[in-house]
Amino acid sequence: MVSGDDERTLEVDGREVRVSRPDKVYFPELGATKLDLVSYYLEIGGHLLNTAGGRPAMLQRFPDGAAGKSFYQKRIPAGAPDWLESTTVSTPNGTTSNALVVADIAHVVWAVNIGCLGLHLWPYLAADPAHADELRIDLDPTTGIGFDEVREAALLCRDVLAELGLRGYPKTTGNNGLHVYLRLEPRWDSVAVRAAAVALARELERRHPGQITANWWKEERGSRVFVDFNQNAPHKTVFGAWFARPRPGGQVSTPLTWEEVETVVPDELTIRTVPDLVRRRGDPWADIATRPQSLEPLLALAERDKAAGLHDAPWPPQYPKMPDEPPRVAPSRAKKA
Repeated sequence: MVSGDDERTLEVDGREVRVSRPDKVYFPELGATKLDLVSYYLEIGGHLLNTAGGRPAMLQRFPDGAAGKSFYQKRIPAGAPDWLESTTVSTPNGTTSNALVVADIAHVVWAVNIGCLGLHLWPYLAADPAHADELRIDLDPTTGIGFDEVREAALLCRDVLAELGLRGYPKTTGNNGLHVYLRLEPRWDSVAVRAAAVALARELERRHPGQITANWWKEERGSRVFVDFNQNAPHKTVFGAWFARPRPGGQVSTPLTWEEVETVVPDELTIRTVPDLVRRRGDPWADIATRPQSLEPLLALAERDKAAGLHDAPWPPQYPKMPDEPPRVAPSRAKKA
């Protein structure tokens, strides 16, 4: 490592990566600096690459650290080193960008240096963009819902998946929600994966209507945990496992065991505490990449719902009108019209 007053050069994965202003505070509640965040990623790098490696990433930059303002950037900025790997990604309207690929931890350290605290990942590998190999189940608290209700919804989701012969991998979001991931065989596109997520959300609501909702429109959700199936729509990114969220306390989106889901306090999982946790109990997602699963049990639920007369669920507003989609208007506005 080469040091200077305002800059350090680290050797990471055989690359020389510049870290400017290493003592700049990124997480004020922890007193943690840019270099502290780099050190965290160097320590848990192998675990991070097991889930994020090879994926395109959306940049969200925080020039003044977690407590400051941010902006999103899909394109790798001008002046980036020529060794950075990239790939072409698209938006729903067809706009393309040259996006960063998480090829190794040197790429992550480069992103930290330009103000990225964590990365938002596409659900496919850059080498195979036609196939989404992750289903992301986003359990989203609504008004009046706390983390205990989200925790219970996650456990109910685990049980439904287990009935279908599927294993879910839970993680904290780094905030007040939980994600459950399925690593998939690379056989389906994002439209099919989203259809499976819609079917799972509806099945969870069907079994637990007082606790869980699949309603896209906020006015219909009530005080229930919303299963956000549209996080699986094509071109959607989700905040990656093991990355630090943009919160002053340096909280991490942390993979968990199912036993930990029952007791976890998400705010305690930070860049200071997570490395020790991993040293003590290992990586609960260690086998996620070596045990890809089939989407067919969830697609069978989707076909059952379609045969029963259920239409597709609404898509986000930036997407074109989709086949079999109901009117994309909130029920209260439709009544007024």
